[in-house]
Amino acid sequence: MIQKWLSIVGIGEDGLAGLSAAARSLIDTAEILVGGDRHLAMLPKDTRSQINWTSPMEESINQILHHRGKSVCILASGDPLCFGVGATLLKKVPIEEINIAPSPSTFSLICARLGWSLNEVETLSLCGRPASILQSYIYPKAKLLILSSGKETPQIVANILCDRCFSNSKIMVLEHLNGEKERIISTIANQFELFPEFAALNAIAVECIPNPEAKILSRIVGLPDDAYLHDGQLTKREVRAITLSALAPNAGELLWDVGAGCGSISIEWMRSHPRCQAISIEKSRTHFIAENAISLGTPHLKIIEGKAPEILQDLPTPDAIFIGGGATVPDLFETCWKSLRSQGRLVANVVTLEGEQKLFQWQQAYGGTLTQISISRAEAIGSFLGWKPMRPVTQWQVIKGRI
Repeated sequence: MIQKWLSIVGIGEDGLAGLSAAARSLIDTAEILVGGDRHLAMLPKDTRSQINWTSPMEESINQILHHRGKSVCILASGDPLCFGVGATLLKKVPIEEINIAPSPSTFSLICARLGWSLNEVETLSLCGRPASILQSYIYPKAKLLILSSGKETPQIVANILCDRCFSNSKIMVLEHLNGEKERIISTIANQFELFPEFAALNAIAVECIPNPEAKILSRIVGLPDDAYLHDGQLTKREVRAITLSALAPNAGELLWDVGAGCGSISIEWMRSHPRCQAISIEKSRTHFIAENAISLGTPHLKIIEGKAPEILQDLPTPDAIFIGGGATVPDLFETCWKSLRSQGRLVANVVTLEGEQKLFQWQQAYGGTLTQISISRAEAIGSFLGWKPMRPVTQWQVIKGRI
């Protein structure tokens, strides 16, 4: 039988008094205690070995793994598996070797204070993460619960809301939840210049209220073309929606966007679910991709500057690949196809006759479907309106292993 040598105990602001007898026993019987200064200070002084979290955390995790077989107890905040250290440790240690004793998460405590239903809110953490990830969570009537990185975070959140013309949004800052110093401060985003100084230990709840002029950006694919910075190399809105439908993103999947242009396909792939990942491969427009990724809430988009197929070597195995440029480049398709996982999806768009010829050859050899996408938009012709056709796009889509 595998020994459970590692324990992770979630502690709230009420300290040891709020723990169950079982959780307290895990702490009392441990040979080695691990935690931050705040949590370790809650314990009675004794002679047991202690490990303080370091930055980067990886150093402390290696120390913990070095003590495998001894009784080690980690003190964590609230629920260790809710944006906590528990998820990180489980990548290194199997659950069969771990005891986890959670306390109520910060999100549960906020809902209890505000009367919000946990299954009707959006949850995210800005601890050690770029604040720009908030961008993709902002929409009318959204209720956001945010783990804060410090006392400056409420003002950062308010600034982002105001920049997006959601300045009437309600902000509740909850300090020291479930502790003796608990305090809830309610305000409006556009009052950020008058904010008091907040405690470093705080969480934030937001009710998103748009101004009349706010630009509403859905998380459904097909953002307006003017949501992007670009130099004309942009997969247009209608074609982009069709293309992402063919790519069919699922939570946790990885996309290679080859010939990414301004990054619109990668960005909307990642916006479709917080756990979707993407790599944009582009030889000349990476500055557009970086700016668009930040402004549209996908700062973790990986951007690789270089020419395919050479630059594709040693990248993580993708679940889907989009070839938006370079279909006629020698060996590009062959490299992508070899890298794609079994049952992965590949979609390629072209606008030239030479590109069409290449897609036809690939379709004949590997199967899949060819589609021509023709879009017209109404534009002024004098004082009237007429249809102006966009350049037709030929699209090939195929699933690896399905011929």
